[in-house]
Amino acid sequence: MIKQQLTINKEAGFARPATLLVSIAHKFKSDIFLTYQGETINLKYSAKSIMDILSLGIKPGSKIYIKAIGIDEVQAIQSIKNYLFEKDIINS
Repeated sequence: MIKQQLTINKEAGFARPATLLVSIAHKFKSDIFLTYQGETINLKYSAKSIMDILSLGIKPGSKIYIKAIGIDEVQAIQSIKNYLFEKDIINS
C-alpha cells in the first residue's frame, strides 16, 4: 500500500480532473482511493466516483490523499501525481 498526500493549489471546479482521475485509475490493477476530510472514494467506480469527488467540494489549499493497493501501486500513484501536476492542480 502506498499513500500520498497532495495539496490542491487552485480552484479546479474538479469536474474535468475528477473524470480524468477515474480514467487514470482504470488503467491500473491496483485499487485506488481518494480521501478528503475523512471521506474516502474508490476511484474505480466510474460515474459514481466522479459524482462523489464533485460532492467533496475540494478547495484550493486543501490536502487530499491518494492511496493505491496492488501490484502496480507505485505506477498508479506516480501517474496520478504527474497528471495533477501537469494540469497545475498540485505543486510538485
